[in-house]
Amino acid sequence: MPATTVLTARALLLDMDGTLVNSDAVVERVWRRWAEEHGLVPDEALKVVHGRQGYATMAVLLPERPVEQNYADNRTLLAQETADIDGVVAIPGAPAFLAALAALPHALVTSADEALAQARMAAAALPMPGIRVTAELVGASKPDPEGFLKGAAELGFAPADCIVFEDSEAGITAGRAAGMRVVGVGPRAGAHAPTVAVADLTQVRVSSSADGTVQLTITG
Repeated sequence: MPATTVLTARALLLDMDGTLVNSDAVVERVWRRWAEEHGLVPDEALKVVHGRQGYATMAVLLPERPVEQNYADNRTLLAQETADIDGVVAIPGAPAFLAALAALPHALVTSADEALAQARMAAAALPMPGIRVTAELVGASKPDPEGFLKGAAELGFAPADCIVFEDSEAGITAGRAAGMRVVGVGPRAGAHAPTVAVADLTQVRVSSSADGTVQLTITG
């Protein structure tokens, strides 16, 4: 029999890429090209790309480079990623998962900017959460917890009452640093000590009680 884990919360904070949307094909195309242009090994660069804003990835890969140059390159890459939606699809189970959350407190907390988030959610045919914390709204990229703390504040709940859904090391680290439990989603998540890990969102069932408490039943 598959193991079952039940978690309760007042609100959910959702990463986008790798959690709701599979955009790996685009990310790999754009970042492989950038890595090659800068004399880096693409496969090594891709190990640190996921979950961070672009400028923060560049700071890890090219630590001696001026931050202004990283911000300039980040703007260029964001434009490239926003224009490229080939291969962007929903993570299995994401449509039903978001439908179950429609009337419950939740927010998108993503390292994408608003334009990129809109493009990818639309490409994956997923509804955009009404409350979201995108790249423009934070001063520090994941793994800093700022985005998740802002999301909790926007929803009006304490961090301990929120559960994060994340796929990457940077995102899981940020969620834990915010004092939140983390459901790790996908192949990258399990190695980074989330509260519980799932292969995809088909393993998560959402329900709610009369007082608004969100219950997650996780199998597998």
